[in-house]
Amino acid sequence: MSTAEEEKVVEPEEEAKAKKRAPRGEGRRRSSSSEEAPAPSQDSPNGVEKPPIRLKELYQEHVVPTMMREFGYKNVMEVPRLKKVVLNCGVGEAKDNARALEGAIQDLTTISGQKPVATRARKAIAGFKIREGMAIGTAVTLRGERMSFFLDRLLNAALPRIRDFRGVSRASFDGRGNYSMGIREQVIFPEIDYDTIDRIRGLQVTIATSAKTDAEAARLLELLGMPFVRQG
Repeated sequence: MSTAEEEKVVEPEEEAKAKKRAPRGEGRRRSSSSEEAPAPSQDSPNGVEKPPIRLKELYQEHVVPTMMREFGYKNVMEVPRLKKVVLNCGVGEAKDNARALEGAIQDLTTISGQKPVATRARKAIAGFKIREGMAIGTAVTLRGERMSFFLDRLLNAALPRIRDFRGVSRASFDGRGNYSMGIREQVIFPEIDYDTIDRIRGLQVTIATSAKTDAEAARLLELLGMPFVRQG
């Protein structure tokens, strides 16, 4: 065997030894960038990406330009926006059954993703056997991302599940750009398991906006997907 042929045989063995001596990661080719695991997001817990906030994207991409054109706003900051959502559930039977209040708190926690607080009577009412300071309901206030996620589920998942649903009334504004609506059954929310609740109960949803008039607030909610009853 010639010297040139010996070099051809020995060369692959030397390369293999060199790769073994090299630090981990060196001398190795990555098949494709798709095999690399994405770095966990620092903004989300446990590296799990949060679902997109569709309501927020809808507001920025569609609601703002539409309302600026229709109402003649000169500045983006003039466009009305959502401020907060308040969920309130009255529990009149709590004066006789303490577990009823616990059930209502559990329902609101499941629906909103936030721990509610108990609401107490401001004064005594003898006719209803209510003493001052007695817990008679529960409420929770949502802002920011929790508010957006809740409204998204309310408009796109909960309200369409109401039997014979034809829309919500336009007459429930308070004259200052805030809207309230009543929900008769908490089971319209997909998060509520019918087999685990103690009873059917209703709740009130109040949406506070920065609108100065009811017309502006109504248009804001309509563009966000609020299914108002069609006029005429």
